[in-house]
Amino acid sequence: MAYLTEAQLQAMGFKTVGGNVKVSDKASIYNPEVIELGDYSRIDDFCVVSGKVSIGRYCHITPMCLVAGGSPGVTLSDFCTLAYGVQVFAQSDDYSGSTMVNSLIPAKFKNEYFAEVLIERQVIIGAGSIIFPGVTIRQGCSVGAMTLLNKSTQPWGIYAGKPARRIKDRKQDLLELEAQFLKEQQE
Repeated sequence: MAYLTEAQLQAMGFKTVGGNVKVSDKASIYNPEVIELGDYSRIDDFCVVSGKVSIGRYCHITPMCLVAGGSPGVTLSDFCTLAYGVQVFAQSDDYSGSTMVNSLIPAKFKNEYFAEVLIERQVIIGAGSIIFPGVTIRQGCSVGAMTLLNKSTQPWGIYAGKPARRIKDRKQDLLELEAQFLKEQQE
């Protein structure tokens, strides 16, 4: 995997680019002028990132993910990971048949749903999971592979299923490790 150079990242016209950011040269980035990349964040091969997207520090978007921020936006807070093939949507068409659908049709013929997606600190989302518009995944949650998140979560839970349900509490030991890690980074 080859990463874009700092000069290439700057030339793309991102809203902001932090330090030590890695973006694969095989990632597809649309609307970079509304995308923010935090320090030490990384976007791997075959990802599509489009629309208003804010990626915090130490976030990893692994191969084949889709982050579609549209106009409401998707926020990944610090220390988040999207495992292989995760899809995050901040907008959706109306599938009922009462309006037309798809991006080639003017808005006056459609009834799209637009709502921000917020993924809080220290969240990991398992491979193949899908996040719908308007969902907030609270701090410290772990989402199992192939989970469908159509409702917001509560903090520090382990969620799985279609639709997602809370399986059990997630340990918070990692907060001590985060503090130790950040302290070592400053030394």
